[in-house]
Amino acid sequence: RGGRSASAMRVEKCYFCSAPVYPGHGMMFVRNDCKVFRFCGSKCHKNFKKKRNPRKVRWTKAFRKSAGKELTVDNSFEFEKRRNVPVKYQRELWSQSVKAMKRIEEIKQKRQARFVMNRLKKSKVLQTKADIKEVKQNIHLIKAPHADKSKKLEEKIVEILPENMEMAEDS
Repeated sequence: RGGRSASAMRVEKCYFCSAPVYPGHGMMFVRNDCKVFRFCGSKCHKNFKKKRNPRKVRWTKAFRKSAGKELTVDNSFEFEKRRNVPVKYQRELWSQSVKAMKRIEEIKQKRQARFVMNRLKKSKVLQTKADIKEVKQNIHLIKAPHADKSKKLEEKIVEILPENMEMAEDS
């Protein structure tokens, strides 16, 4: 069909949420100064028109990165930026680039997984500290009010039992 390969398709990024915008999808807004804004859908377009800051809207990629919830600085992102530069076609270079892109994607996935696991470890430690603090504050709910008395009773019974045994043996 038309002699074009599947790699000729240009996938843009949504200006607001950074989601991929495929050809024929989304909206494009061109400002008077010829700056082009692409949006994945009406939700992002409406938020842009309302002059909302993507870093303050919680569901955007920009918010997740600025809040430290996603990996922001990594060498693998540099390769993505370099990929967008047009280069003269050479078959060997193209095949090497495709292999490198796959390998870089694997590395990026591993690093992001490690980043998420480190975040979860920190939250787990904080959660255990909070749990311990809550237990200490509300120990009266866990510990029965007469728990100390029952221990004392047990000790008395343990003391009394040998005496009773001695009396039983004497008679």
